[in-house]
Amino acid sequence: MTLAVDPSPAADALRPDLTLLTSVPEVATTLQVQHGPRTVVLGPEVPLSDALALAERFRLSRPEVGFVLQRVTVDAPVLAEALRAGIREVVASDDADGLVEAVRRSDELGAALNRRGEAPAPGGLGQVVTVFSAKGGCGKTTISTNMGAALADGGRRRVVVVDLDLAFGDVAIALQLFPVRTIADAMPMGVADLDYAALQTLLTPHSPGLTTLVAPVEPGAADGIPSALVTRILELLRENFDYVVVDTPPAFDDQVLAAFDLSDAIVLLATLDIPALKNLKLTLETLDLLSYPRERWRIVLNRSDSKVGLSVSEVEKTLRTSITAQIPSSREVPASINRGVPIVLDDPRHPVSIAIKQFAEQDIAAGSPAAVTTQAQGERRGFLRRRHRT
Repeated sequence: MTLAVDPSPAADALRPDLTLLTSVPEVATTLQVQHGPRTVVLGPEVPLSDALALAERFRLSRPEVGFVLQRVTVDAPVLAEALRAGIREVVASDDADGLVEAVRRSDELGAALNRRGEAPAPGGLGQVVTVFSAKGGCGKTTISTNMGAALADGGRRRVVVVDLDLAFGDVAIALQLFPVRTIADAMPMGVADLDYAALQTLLTPHSPGLTTLVAPVEPGAADGIPSALVTRILELLRENFDYVVVDTPPAFDDQVLAAFDLSDAIVLLATLDIPALKNLKLTLETLDLLSYPRERWRIVLNRSDSKVGLSVSEVEKTLRTSITAQIPSSREVPASINRGVPIVLDDPRHPVSIAIKQFAEQDIAAGSPAAVTTQAQGERRGFLRRRHRT
């Protein structure tokens, strides 16, 4: 059941599961005596101060209830105030489709909070898995999205793929998603005020068990996303998902280091060509210098059956480390990307699908060490910044 006060005509799209109330005080009374409502729609005529006060009042006592605010104009200040108060979504008053989706997401979150309780069980944190290559074109996004789908396993686990390539991220394109919001929309909320109820409104679902937090779609929108905000986002996500898979740009920037610091596993990707292997060797040396434990490294050779005159054994000799997994090449992989469906879902019996699923289950889902300490994080970032200046 959805409650509403002074909704716009767009709320007609929510019928018949819609109960109209006359005032904000009536909503408060109803929530105190009824436990059925999951979402409350506060229309454009409801004063912003009343809407914020109502959301603040029930944020802790009824966390499963979500508030969706309709406004004639949705701007950054209103969005930031609303999300800080605990309102889950703000939609334009004439956007019927957006309202339906906002209520659906709010209902899903409310149901999840009812199932899971207000706090995760001790030791129940999910794993953060960061996929990295210092060279572009190695297939980071393909591996990230397919590994996410493999770990989700049709809804058996809850997995989120985070696109941390803030300038040129391709997760949304690879999965043919049309996000309403992106990671850039977390910036007005700030590190201190961001909680999971607000962060959940920025997620874009893909398939059972698999959702995404996509990169900004507007040029320049990524400017100013601090590493502290990335850390907060990843911490919130691992409290609410079984696996957080992070797709990264080909650079050791502060945002990538923030992901490394929280990672239970770092998937280091390369292909059978000299530039990629050279960059992988430099990456391994850098991770050693930054004291990231080797037991967290997972070396993955993508397109490993390419006939280019290099063998896997030669690669292992050069790198002085073993290859964790080998993913074969196939023309079906770009074809599946063009269809917006990860190949592990499109063709589960394909050799590429089998290799990725084996890696996901045997080398990721089997478990990994806890994240690093805050002191070590600061030492690593400081070290890398000093190297950049020299």
